[in-house]
Amino acid sequence: MLIELGIQNLGVIADAQLPFAPGFTVLTGETGAGKTMVLNALALLMGGKNNPKLIRQGCESLAIEGSWDVSGWPDVQALVQQVGGEIDDDGSVIGSRLATAARSKALLGGRVVPQATMAQFTGALATVHGQADQVRLRTPSRQRAALDEYGRSAQPHYAEVLSRYQELWESQAILQAQYETLTNAAAQRSREAELLRLSLTDIERVAPLSGEQTELASQAARLTNVESLRLAAGQAHDAMVGSELPDGDAASATLLIETARRALVQAATDDATLTPLAERAAEVGYLVADLATELASYLTGLDADPEQLEIVQARLSELNGLARRLGMSLDAIPEWADAAAKRLLELDNDENAITTIETQLAAVRVELLAAAGALTVARQQAATSLATAASAELAGLGMKDAELLISLAKVELGAAGQDLVEFQLLPHRGAPPSSLSKGVSGGELSRVMLALELTLAATNSSNKELQLPTFVFDEVDAGVGGKAAVEVGRRLARLAQLTQVIVITHLPQVAAFADQHLVVEKLGGDTSVTVISGADREREIARMLSGSEGSATALSHARELLGSA
Repeated sequence: MLIELGIQNLGVIADAQLPFAPGFTVLTGETGAGKTMVLNALALLMGGKNNPKLIRQGCESLAIEGSWDVSGWPDVQALVQQVGGEIDDDGSVIGSRLATAARSKALLGGRVVPQATMAQFTGALATVHGQADQVRLRTPSRQRAALDEYGRSAQPHYAEVLSRYQELWESQAILQAQYETLTNAAAQRSREAELLRLSLTDIERVAPLSGEQTELASQAARLTNVESLRLAAGQAHDAMVGSELPDGDAASATLLIETARRALVQAATDDATLTPLAERAAEVGYLVADLATELASYLTGLDADPEQLEIVQARLSELNGLARRLGMSLDAIPEWADAAAKRLLELDNDENAITTIETQLAAVRVELLAAAGALTVARQQAATSLATAASAELAGLGMKDAELLISLAKVELGAAGQDLVEFQLLPHRGAPPSSLSKGVSGGELSRVMLALELTLAATNSSNKELQLPTFVFDEVDAGVGGKAAVEVGRRLARLAQLTQVIVITHLPQVAAFADQHLVVEKLGGDTSVTVISGADREREIARMLSGSEGSATALSHARELLGSA
């Protein structure tokens, strides 16, 4: 419930505090006094777009503050707590909107919040009906939404049927997106798979071994340089075992080491410390002899082999060609091949995935069609019930022979089902029905909207767990007068027995039914808002009746109207 609305520097209103009580509150006043600014203030408080033109002339900013009683609204309380806002001990929360020409700021419970959060907060607590809402009621989507709202409250399983359809529609959308992703990229993924398959086939054909390239390079170097290797090994061998020197003397490492050993052995008889050195000289001799043997063996096996050299070079060329085609080193190929095989398996499974999704889509489609049929049946039942209840309300609103008709036409499946919902008004017997989207006057549309709201509110009130929001009506009585206006007031008062109702009106017949009466007055350049009662209220009703609050006849009529209400 809205407890109080504070307005500063909004249009013609410099500073005003509007207290609101439970039940039925009306705002009245002369045309141009600023009643519309009250509605604009509520719109801003409910997350509406900032409009610099709303800032009072000569001022740099405006401020709107609403105090709300959120007792009994656990979801709203949770939202306030979630943003770190403060809830007073009496269950009230302050929501504020501060705006300049350039920027706007929203505060909830003393905490700065996004405009969307403020809209979520106030949207749960209040519903505003203005001329724009009547226009929206002309659209099929709005009419379907009204029917669904009624159905959820009036029929036990309606919400379940609607929710089931929506879940299936979402599942179909997800599967369809997956299917399109796979099929749209099918050609590209097929090319990728083919390239991977060719590369893996190439690797399998060449079959590179770990370290093979290094070993083959070593073999190629040996086979290519046989003569230089033979010369070097031969010279080393000769140096070990002996060779013909240029001066004719023969010398070898073996002979020289042996000579050194003998000298040390002989000397060791006089000095025992030379014995280890003699032993080491013997060891060196053994090593030299072994080296000479190995060099001889190496020379024996060192033969030129052009055919083997050709085989080695061909294999090296094959390995290097594979590395060049893949664009990586031979050492990196095994790891890449493992990853490529896994990726190829994934790509090859795409066809199976597409087939699986096609099967799932077909199954969901069958369920979706069944759910759409069930939703249509539920809507037809709700349409009959809503049309009957709303028609009864229209009779009480001065449209005695009027009847609301709700028809369903089958259309292509969509997010909301397969039903095109159309509200039609039969204004009186013998007249053709007129669609609300065209051919219905503003006054008739106002009463249809009020009849629907009353019906929905009465249905919702039967749900003890459901809290009804504050209803704000801006000239819902437009185009209505006389007895019909009295019935509008009576029904607004009846709605106010279920929840808080705030109405901006020009009709005294409506204002007379209010529990609280606020007058918006323009005094000089300022606008004030005052709570009136007693004689002041009688004068305001008289003004609304005749345009002159001092007319004795009007005052008498006003007292009569108030007494009757």
